[in-house]
Amino acid sequence: MTIQATLCFILRDDKVLLLKKSKGLFGQDKWNAPGGKILPGEDAEQCAVREVREETQLAIEDLEQMGILHFYKYDRRESPDWTVHVFLSRGLDGIPVSGREGQIKWFNVNSLPLEEMWEDDRYWSQLALQGRRFEGWFYYSGDFEKLVEYRIEEDRPFSSVKV
Repeated sequence: MTIQATLCFILRDDKVLLLKKSKGLFGQDKWNAPGGKILPGEDAEQCAVREVREETQLAIEDLEQMGILHFYKYDRRESPDWTVHVFLSRGLDGIPVSGREGQIKWFNVNSLPLEEMWEDDRYWSQLALQGRRFEGWFYYSGDFEKLVEYRIEEDRPFSSVKV
């Protein structure tokens, strides 16, 4: 069964808010946009709003879906392990606060800490930050240790994904 999740890039001027996951959590020590798993009865946008509030204490609005990412373990190509809905928000209320999920920090949109992010981020994160729509398929070895293969398609309707 595919896990449905969200990521939400929060922009303020030329900065983007990222979260470095705490030890013991999936993605530990990696910078990423705030986000998490979609709960039963929740749609992707509701999940993004909830996860951002839980992880940063920010209230966000004016979300725009930029992309869908499908993540596979290389030896299991029949269905993705994860499908992640990527959002962009320029509307925020509050002051971001780090919590148990991890440390938060503003980065210049042109200077992301790519060496400390998931390997696939280098191929799609700038598309989202530039407001370009995309869908991506990423194939990892083992337990998401090494990116083996990927494909990204821009400016096309997202594939039908039931949440």
